[in-house]
Amino acid sequence: MAEKVGFIGLGIMGGPMAQNLMETGYELVLYNRTTEKAEEIADDGATVAESPKEVAESCDVVVLMLPDSPQVEEIVEGEDGVLEGLKEGALIVDMSTISPVVTRELAEKIEERGASMLDAPVSGGEPGAQQGTLAIMAGGSEEDFERARPLLEVMGDAITHVGPTGAGQTAKAANQIVVAVTLEGISEALVLASKAGVAPEKILEAISGGLAGSNVMEAKKENFLEHDFEPGFRVDLHHKDLGIALATGREYGVSLPVTAIVDQMLESLKTKGRGDRDHSAILTLIEDQAQHELGDGVG
Repeated sequence: MAEKVGFIGLGIMGGPMAQNLMETGYELVLYNRTTEKAEEIADDGATVAESPKEVAESCDVVVLMLPDSPQVEEIVEGEDGVLEGLKEGALIVDMSTISPVVTRELAEKIEERGASMLDAPVSGGEPGAQQGTLAIMAGGSEEDFERARPLLEVMGDAITHVGPTGAGQTAKAANQIVVAVTLEGISEALVLASKAGVAPEKILEAISGGLAGSNVMEAKKENFLEHDFEPGFRVDLHHKDLGIALATGREYGVSLPVTAIVDQMLESLKTKGRGDRDHSAILTLIEDQAQHELGDGVG
């Protein structure tokens, strides 16, 4: 555990991920655009840097957990960015969900500096980040994956090396398709059953043990039944992720028709001012269209 670790991006996911590393004994150097957030976490024993460059200058491994491709590009390539301070032999572990194309472009620039990059996006939302149970999909060399594995094992419990650079982001795009389409399907099923007079909780109980059962259904059951859409993973972020999936489909000539429909449904939620809600709030769009809220009129 000799390597010094930098962590950039301390939001709803990154904050708990960094804290888990600290609690395991890693010496962290933190950077966040909002310095107060970094200082709050650093009270537990980390150092706060003034720039991404400073993080890179002092660390052997730098973890990124940022919202989207533009933010990752700015942190890596911008003024006082990671590239300006990157040490030879360093490893960048980008756990953000971004474009596979951008990932490969950044990896080339990092390699030109004598360092390397692993793309390792995650699934599991805020609960997974807090509990250290994230699913992690890593792309890059086998050597870099093994170097990062001890760190990844602190933050996740389902860690898969899926292929070369960019493969992690491709796997995450596939994951987000499945999650989004499943949430939409569950929403349709619940609203149909409820408006037909069957209690939603009974529907979930009845179908969860069969082929229709899924981790998505189990994880979001209470969100649906309690109409609790406090974000574990926000609508606007999932919409961003489907945009990445659709762009990747265009790049490789793969039609994603159902993904495109759900993408537009998430766009509609954002237009209605619900982009900051949990992605399970896609239920509310089906309810709006049916003019029926779960449980209304169910005896």
